[in-house]
Amino acid sequence: MPKIMPCLWIDDRIEEMVDFYIATFKDGEIHKVDHYPDGRIITITFRLRDQEFMALNGGPQFTFTEAISFTVDCDGQEEVDHLWDTLTANGGEESQCGWLKDKFGLSWQIVPKQLGEALAGSDRAGAGRAMQAMLKMQKIIVADIQKAYAGS
Repeated sequence: MPKIMPCLWIDDRIEEMVDFYIATFKDGEIHKVDHYPDGRIITITFRLRDQEFMALNGGPQFTFTEAISFTVDCDGQEEVDHLWDTLTANGGEESQCGWLKDKFGLSWQIVPKQLGEALAGSDRAGAGRAMQAMLKMQKIIVADIQKAYAGS
């Protein structure tokens, strides 16, 4: 178990949330489920890709805000589209520059590696064009970033 693990406080939708993330990221798995004395789930420890999380069925006192988000590195438009479409479905919200909120209110940044490559490219004018293109996007469109970098 990692020494630092994000804890996601959720109110009574703990199983729905964890099942949704496991299905979305496909390679995730549940490691441990703990229960209150009345039988309700209190925590679920799970993994998405190489990151461990704990979900806490903590009650309605606290909700997610944009102050915390999770960045997901992607490789190509197909992966971006899958994650974007799945995470924004059924009440999620699109934002700017690759940011979104899922139906539970958790913020994510869906970032294709091609964006980083363009922004760090040796053509500094191209990197500037790629940045300007990205600033106009909600979901990152890899081909549009590459075209902006190339100047076409």
